[in-house]
Amino acid sequence: MRILVCVDGSKESMKAVVKAVEIASGCRIDHVAVLHVYEKLTMTVVEYADEQYYVQEIKKLEKMNEEMVAHRQKIVEHAAMRFREKGIEAETMLKEGHPSHTISQTAEEGNYDLIILGSRGGGGLKKLLLGSVSNAVIQETSSSVLVVK
Repeated sequence: MRILVCVDGSKESMKAVVKAVEIASGCRIDHVAVLHVYEKLTMTVVEYADEQYYVQEIKKLEKMNEEMVAHRQKIVEHAAMRFREKGIEAETMLKEGHPSHTISQTAEEGNYDLIILGSRGGGGLKKLLLGSVSNAVIQETSSSVLVVK
């Protein structure tokens, strides 16, 4: 069995990691991957009277993106460590893209049998019920999905 565990640093995604470790500990697992998908911060291009200001703002944005990627890598490594503590090797993946689409695409390309994710993540607006990403993943993928509450 191949398991793809999706994390975003939220309390709900860590519950999903705990459940995934529990499942992986009790089953014959061929492969576990921990995935975090992010969208880069971008800046709307407008005409600035001062080109130097624009260049400075772009540099600030690039620095913020670099810092956020480093933070996201720590989230993925922390989750993978939970598996390693139980003697289960876990691959880590950090991908840029739209979360639900990238999760579904990764699951399809990697032939994952099961996707495990939290019911709600750290998106801008906390969604009611399942949450927009988990709901979209259920709709978009042919893999089985476990949504942990």
